[in-house]
Amino acid sequence: MSYILETKGLTKIYGSKAAVKEVNMHIPEGQIYGLIGPNGAGKTTIMRMISGLATPTRGDYSLFGKTGAERGRLLSQVGVLIEAPGLYPKFSAQENLKIKCIALGVDWRREVPELLRLVGLEGVDPRKAAGAFSLGMRQRLGIALALVGEPKMLVLDEPINGLDPEGIKEMREIFVRMREEKGIAILISSHILEELDKVADCYGVINEGTLLDEFSAEQLHLRSGKYVKIRAEETDRALEVLERMNISGQKMEERDCIRVTGHTDRTAEMAKALVTAGVALQEIYVHNMSLEDYYLSMTKGGHHD
Repeated sequence: MSYILETKGLTKIYGSKAAVKEVNMHIPEGQIYGLIGPNGAGKTTIMRMISGLATPTRGDYSLFGKTGAERGRLLSQVGVLIEAPGLYPKFSAQENLKIKCIALGVDWRREVPELLRLVGLEGVDPRKAAGAFSLGMRQRLGIALALVGEPKMLVLDEPINGLDPEGIKEMREIFVRMREEKGIAILISSHILEELDKVADCYGVINEGTLLDEFSAEQLHLRSGKYVKIRAEETDRALEVLERMNISGQKMEERDCIRVTGHTDRTAEMAKALVTAGVALQEIYVHNMSLEDYYLSMTKGGHHD
């Protein structure tokens, strides 16, 4: 697999505290990479280092396979939106984009209409000042500004934080559009895991400055697997019924719950047997582990295979 960005032992120390510790991260070309972790885990510090906004204490990273001075010349191909977008509040979306285009030597007449279309701002009144925009509109304009110059990679720190459900949906559509229409690799940090689960191609899990794991969306599904979750009164009796069916189950930490690994094709049969045996069955269904479940199992003392 070809990586647009790869870090090796990336470390950042502030005083006596290591904010990021020996991180080895791999971002494939043309994919959406979700960087997930709690507040203070080191996500923003990593993004600042790979964007050239902070210097690593130790370690290094390559961009398009290049390091050192060669990499420095390629940083212009990385669009960055970390924290709040830097907008001129008295100017319109078009004027904000025009200013950045001129600063980068880009043809604003061609670039601005396309960027407004890409982020869904093409219908905004050209006289409306950015300072009067909603949070979602400001975030979209911030992404448009990061896209000036046609970068091959975007670095977005919590881009959907604070948005309402409609704004989150619109932002999700923008990410997919950028990947599919422009082939842009996108590094997104977020704590809204349900949304990342809908768009990301691969993930990195970070906690206390350490990258715990990297995996693709496909690997997540393979690792999590499926199991049958049964909620019933008298779990001991329910286990006896399953045992007579040659099905092994185990009690879960959650009260009155049983987990059966495998046998997902026998769910209806299990339900019938339990009810026939007089077990008060509350629910039975096939459970798929979500990204959030997997993340919590890693960062809160759980385990993963």
